Amino acid sequence: MVAKTSGPQLEQRIQCIKFIIFCLNAIIWLLGSSMFGLCMWLRLDPNFQEWVNFLEIYEFYIGIYILLAASIFIVVITFIGCGVALMEHILGLYIYAGLQLFSYVLGLVGTAILLDYSTYDSKIQPLIRRSMRALINNYQDPKATYILQLIQESIGCCGADGPMDYLTLKKPLPTECRNTVTGNAFFYGCVEEISWFLEGRSGWLAGLALALCMLHIIITALTLTLVRAIKKEEQYITYKR
Repeated sequence: MVAKTSGPQLEQRIQCIKFIIFCLNAIIWLLGSSMFGLCMWLRLDPNFQEWVNFLEIYEFYIGIYILLAASIFIVVITFIGCGVALMEHILGLYIYAGLQLFSYVLGLVGTAILLDYSTYDSKIQPLIRRSMRALINNYQDPKATYILQLIQESIGCCGADGPMDYLTLKKPLPTECRNTVTGNAFFYGCVEEISWFLEGRSGWLAGLALALCMLHIIITALTLTLVRAIKKEEQYITYKR
C-alpha cells in the first residue's frame, strides 16, 4: 500500500501543502494585524470612548478585549506555523493545529460577545435605556444636561425610547429633541439610534473575526493533511530500505 505512491510524488505533495500553508499564514497575519488595529481604534478612539463613559456601557468593550487578545495570539502563531511546516516537525504541527482550533474558538466567542453587546435588540439596549432614563431624571444637573444635549443633537434622537420619556417622567422637552427645520420632536429614541451606531462600528470587526475563523479551520485541515503526507513519506523511506 505504501509503495503505490512514489517518493517524488509524496515530496511534491508535501511541498505543495507547505506552500499553501505559508500563503495562508501570510493572509492570516495580515488579517490578524488588521483586527488588532481595528480593536485598538474602537477601544482608544477618544470621541467614542467619551460616549461609552457617558452611557456607562463598558460591556461593549468585553468582546473587543477578547478579539484584541485573539489578534495578538494569531499574529504570533503564524510564525510558529511557518517554522514547524518548514521543519516538517510532526509534534509541532499537531500543536500548531491545536493552536489554530483555539484561535477559532477564541474568535467565535469574542465575536458572539461583541455582537451580543453592540447590535439592535441585544443586551446593550437595556443598558443604554437605563443610562438615558437616569440622565433624564437628573436633567437639572448640568453634567446630565450636557450629556443629553450632546447625544441627542449628535444622533438626532429624543429620550430613551422617544419624546414620551420626558412627558412620562414629567420633564420639559429640550430643544435638542426637536428638528431645527420643522420644529417637530425626533421620532426615534436614543436607544435605537445608539444601537444602530454601535452595530455599524462593530460589524466590520465581527466580519473580519469570522473570516479569520474560517481560515483557522482551513489551515487546521491542511496542517493535518501535511502530517499524514509526512508520515506516508517516512513509511515509504522505511519500506524502500
